[in-house]
Amino acid sequence: MGLNDKAVELRRLHESLLVLPNAWDAASAAAVVHAGARAVATTSAGIAWAQGQADGHKLERAEMAEAVRRICAVVDVPVTADIENGYGEAPSDVALTVAEVVGAGAVGVNLEDSRSFQEPLHTIDEQAERIRAAREAATSAGVPDLVINARTDGYFLQVGEESARFDDVLARAAAYAEAGADCLFVPGLLDLTVLKELVAASPLPVNAMADPSGPTVAELAGAGVRRVSVGASLQLSAYAAAHQAAAQLLAHGTFDGFTDPTEVASAIVRL
Repeated sequence: MGLNDKAVELRRLHESLLVLPNAWDAASAAAVVHAGARAVATTSAGIAWAQGQADGHKLERAEMAEAVRRICAVVDVPVTADIENGYGEAPSDVALTVAEVVGAGAVGVNLEDSRSFQEPLHTIDEQAERIRAAREAATSAGVPDLVINARTDGYFLQVGEESARFDDVLARAAAYAEAGADCLFVPGLLDLTVLKELVAASPLPVNAMADPSGPTVAELAGAGVRRVSVGASLQLSAYAAAHQAAAQLLAHGTFDGFTDPTEVASAIVRL
């Protein structure tokens, strides 16, 4: 299957509910595909942590692209890459990043409209230009059907007055759709009532970032959400399990905290 064929497949998967347990390295990608994932989404936080870096635009573009390349090399399903804010402010920076991750084998991207955890969002016009640059770069790279998941961080970063966030998201959804985005990612928003309103009004299908303490996948689907991802939650759960097992081993010399690896071992051993 050619790269653009995989992009078309990823686009088709958005016609119904798409659940993405985010991966952070080749082994975790193999594990989630073995579990039944129809596509793989990366977590930028997870990739950064796995390389000893903090989250939040700390990795270099080339480091992220190489991590994506290793993931794409071990799975046959479509891979969508979290490219944070595009590793630069200018549309040309976003274009270069998209070209690199497409070259690494990705057929989708998450692109944030936040500058950093401390700075405000890009203006609507600025981000629209960055999305257009992403689309043009993908087309030039031979993947015109690249799935662009436009992330807006007003809720996640609690930007401005709470009462104004919904209207800002809608304005961004309209502009981002016109610029070539395929999906709207609104992390930090898990209120089912608000999500239903957003789904009804947005020109783009909505991606929610689920949390173990929040609504279930079924509840999110009931609100009309079309794509569900989990950010770094799966990785944090894996690290918590490793910590618990190691603590028990060190304190008691027992293995009760270890999970039986039989089910996933074959997928990992084949790497």
